[in-house]
This record gives sequence, structure tokens and C-alpha cells, in this order.
Amino acid sequence: MMIKIKTGKILLAFALFILLVTPLTQAQTSLKNINQNLRYSRYSRIAPKIIPIQLENRKFKLQMPVEKIEDEANFEDYQFSYAIVKSFTDKIDQEDLIPLSKAKLKQETERHFYFEETVNVPKDQEEAYVVFWAKDKRQDDEYVYHEDLISPYVINHPNFGAYYNNSIPFDQTFIHKEEALIFKSEGPMDLFSFYYPREFAPPYPPMETRESPVPKEIQVQYAGQFLINTPKPFDENGYYFIQSDTTSQSGLLIKTVDEAFPGVSNYGEMIDMLVYISTRSEHEALREAADKKKALDKYWLELTHDADKAKEIIKEYFRQIEFANLLFTDFKEGWKTDRGMIYIIMGPPNDVFFEKGKEIWIYNRIGSNSKISFTFARVKNIFTPNYYKLNRSRSYQPEWFRNIKLWRSGKMAF
Repeated sequence: MMIKIKTGKILLAFALFILLVTPLTQAQTSLKNINQNLRYSRYSRIAPKIIPIQLENRKFKLQMPVEKIEDEANFEDYQFSYAIVKSFTDKIDQEDLIPLSKAKLKQETERHFYFEETVNVPKDQEEAYVVFWAKDKRQDDEYVYHEDLISPYVINHPNFGAYYNNSIPFDQTFIHKEEALIFKSEGPMDLFSFYYPREFAPPYPPMETRESPVPKEIQVQYAGQFLINTPKPFDENGYYFIQSDTTSQSGLLIKTVDEAFPGVSNYGEMIDMLVYISTRSEHEALREAADKKKALDKYWLELTHDADKAKEIIKEYFRQIEFANLLFTDFKEGWKTDRGMIYIIMGPPNDVFFEKGKEIWIYNRIGSNSKISFTFARVKNIFTPNYYKLNRSRSYQPEWFRNIKLWRSGKMAF
């Protein structure tokens, strides 16, 4: 009897040990080697984010909201943790991970779990990155999200934050026109708002090696000064840049969009978005059509020769547009970014890896055992620390046209 009890205790202790260390063992790697493909999956159950606020030169408040995508998400189904690393190649060991238990929840709402931690980066540390893990214990999926604290691509983080009216940090890439946010800081502060009304053209395809045209000047309008802790509405389509210090380059980008976004608001917009799968003559004819709905109906039917198939491809294509807008909007709509373009045509990448100056997407080639990768170079930008441009190559042409053909025949599915 004593032996059975002792064995049971040992087994129980071992089971608890396995439960506690399993996610840590899987995380014993470097940031460079972590596959972050679930951040772009169309079937994710949650979406973790990190929003740093710079309290002092090397002191940061880490806002870590987790959006609940699945209905009635249960905290007990997940294990959360985070770590601060010195580089993308820095090894992450079990002792580096800081668990985030339910007791550490700052707030839970119908749509979010929300953690908040304050960290200090040592003076002699040249770079710092925060990595946020969320493990789904039901099927061992690991959602990983990282953000720079100190790096060559970040000038400074804002010393204030933007929030919804329920005090959850603003974790989207856009806000609908005429909606409001509340800005907060650790102390009294005036904020300054600048409005940029510019619209952007879609990018060139991946095999087009010439540079996209860059505007010589960007129009900017001073949109006024306002106080923290009061709702701030955003009235115009475009993007706003909010600063506490106009002599600095740091600030917070707020992209404003129509009510239908991330979906499509009108037939003219639908036509613009077909640029990736239509020929130049088809696209010009659609844009010049007097009755755009009639022209679009004719376009889809001529592609598929089947009304039901046409409905399916329309639904699938604009679902991809919506995901691209949700995932990649910055000062441009997501579908107009390089990553958004690849995502729409190629679908969600099978593998996603980050390095200091680039993001790499890997796809399994259709009907082949080989793979194709797209590399996005990270570009320093005052509006966003996460601006990426595709490294274009003529070698992409065969695979690109193969996928375009699948779209046009109604055979693309993810």
C-alpha cells in the first residue's frame, strides 16, 4: 500500500513537472528559429500583441493584450509567458521565461485577456526584444509575438498609450473614421496630432524589380493639440501621427478607414482590389465601366463560366483582402502593402521566421515537394517600427502566374 501511494505521488509530481516545462522546453531556442506562422493563420483562436510604452530611457511598460477570436475563450485552455532577449540569436532557456498566471491578469473582457508588466533593460545592453508566448493546451499550438524594445529600427517608443473606452489598449492596426480613442500617460501631458490625407497605390508584383514610385512630398496638416484622458475622435480618412514632443521623431500612428473596413465598401473599391489577378486591359475596362456592378458580374462569369463558382471565388478573394487588411495595415491599407499582396495571392505562409532586418515567408509549392520563400526587408520608418518591403526577383514569375491562374479558374483554396 505504501509503495502504491509513493508511486502515485511520483507519477503525479512527474505529470506536473511535464505540464510546467513542456512549453518551456519547446521555447529553448532563439527568436530567429521560432516559427511564428500562427500570427497569420486564418484559423487562429487568439491574437496576442505587445504594445510597449517607454516610461524612461530603459524602462518600459509592456501592454500585452490577447484578442479572443474563438467564442467563449477560456483562460484555463492557455499558458502565457514572456521573455526579454538581447538579440534574435540569443538562446531562450526555461529560466528566461516569465509565466503569466491568471493572478497576473490586469483585466479580462468579453474580447480580451490583458496583461501588463514593467521591465528595465540593463544599461550595458545594446538591444532588447520582448517575446510573448501563448500555448493552447488543447492541441499544443503556440502563438508567438515579438516586439522591439531597443533596436536599430526603433527610434523611441511613445511615452503614452491609446485605449478603447474599456481601458484595453488599442491593439488594431486601424480605427473607423469618427470613432474615438482615449490617450493616457503616467503624468500630465499635452499631445499633438498631425493628419496625412494621402492615398497609396497598390505595389508592383513580386517579379517587377523596378522601384515603386515614391512621392516627393507628403502633405501634412496640423490637426491640433489635445489633453490626455479625454476621448479623441478621428474625423477624416487617412492617417494621424500623435506625438507628445514635436521635436522628436517618436509617436503613435493611427490609421483611419471607412466603416466597412476591413471589408469592401463599394464596387469601385472592389475593382481596384482586382489589380492582382486581372490583366491590365481587363482592369482598365473595369475602371472605365459606367455600370461597375454589371461589369464586375460579367468579369467573374467570363473567368469561371459558372455562376456558383463565381460566387465562391468572389467570397474567397475578398476574404483574403479582409485578412490582409486586418494583419498588415499601417499607413497603407493592408491589401496595398507588399506582405498583404503576397498573402492575398499565395495565402497564409506555411512558415514565418524573423531576423533582425527581415521577415521570411516559406510556402510549400503547389503540386511539388519543393518550397518557395519570400523575404521582406525591414525598413526604418518614423510612422511604424514594422515596415517591410519585399525583396523582388524575376524568379518569382512562374510561381506567381501559376497562382494567378488558379485564382482565375476558381481553384484556389486555403
